[in-house]
Amino acid sequence: MKKLFTSESVTEGHPDKLCDYISDSILDAYLKEDENSRVGCECVAGKNTIFVTGEITSKANIDIEKVVRNAIKEIGYFGENDIDYNTCNIIINLSAQSTDIALGTNDEVGGAGDQGMMFGYACDETEELMPLGISLAHKLTKKLTELRKQGIIEGIGADGKSQVTVEYENDIPKRIDTVVISTQHTKEKDLIVLKEEIIENIVNKVIPKNLLDDNTRILVNPTGRFVIGGPLGDSGLTGRKIIVDTYGGYARHGGGAFSGKDATKVDRSASYIARHIAKNVVANGYAKKCEIQLSYAIGVAKPVSINVNTFGTNKIDENEILDKIINKFDLTPKGIIDYLDLRKPIYTKTTNYGHFGKEELKWEKIIKL
Repeated sequence: MKKLFTSESVTEGHPDKLCDYISDSILDAYLKEDENSRVGCECVAGKNTIFVTGEITSKANIDIEKVVRNAIKEIGYFGENDIDYNTCNIIINLSAQSTDIALGTNDEVGGAGDQGMMFGYACDETEELMPLGISLAHKLTKKLTELRKQGIIEGIGADGKSQVTVEYENDIPKRIDTVVISTQHTKEKDLIVLKEEIIENIVNKVIPKNLLDDNTRILVNPTGRFVIGGPLGDSGLTGRKIIVDTYGGYARHGGGAFSGKDATKVDRSASYIARHIAKNVVANGYAKKCEIQLSYAIGVAKPVSINVNTFGTNKIDENEILDKIINKFDLTPKGIIDYLDLRKPIYTKTTNYGHFGKEELKWEKIIKL
């Protein structure tokens, strides 16, 4: 049976990703000075204004405005058609972490920072054990950003998107049906030249040749013009790209976002350990696909439930896999933080092009179960 499945990615200059990057930059700045900082920081971006809000409890003293402007500068926003890191308005509205939440997450209790369920997923479609569509979509947007920053493709802006549609036959990826890339550009940029440059330097370099054929559709800036971008063209919000951040819709999602949250928030830390477990179930040969669900109650250290789903691809009984997980991992927030070393300022490395599939991240390491 044939079916099509589509996943998308966005560049670091997308207005939502700009907000994610600012939030994670603030988090890292606090962790550099105080590894026990409690941070829940979100941003709204629009019309040359950045609004920073949330809760932070820390011994660190951080110049938040400076962190925000540097983050915008790193992404590459400074023009009349997006947001200017030098002149944009920055509004900061932060308070300390709720004392009620702190009661359940302090070092003595070590409970989860909120209730909720988190999912981790892995499959053998790619070398990094990620679904093919989201893997390729991230590689396209990452390449687009690299060529912009290197000046290899001139006249393109920081805002952009990609989308990849994979054709499956009996759950095995066979070909790429459609590739979409949209990128911000200058008024003067010739759109015919832009299309040629993107196909030659990005699509043909990223998508394996054996997955492309004469019937593959490649759409570059399908609306034509894309001059106004970033928060000037559309508002941005931290945590609005949770499917881009995870598995491209190919696996379930508990609903919690990642960026701007320290590791006591299980939305982030439990999703990371769930991916680590799922990846190693597949890497150890116990299944071709694996989805792990963890659920927590606020202020309670151990997970309320653990679920293993291998979609009928398991080589050993799922209950045996579950026993291996329980015996191997301490799934309390403190246990996860210590195991994955999550008090370090590593989070801006995770913000863009997916939180999973990057071999330098500790939860992507392959171990023996």
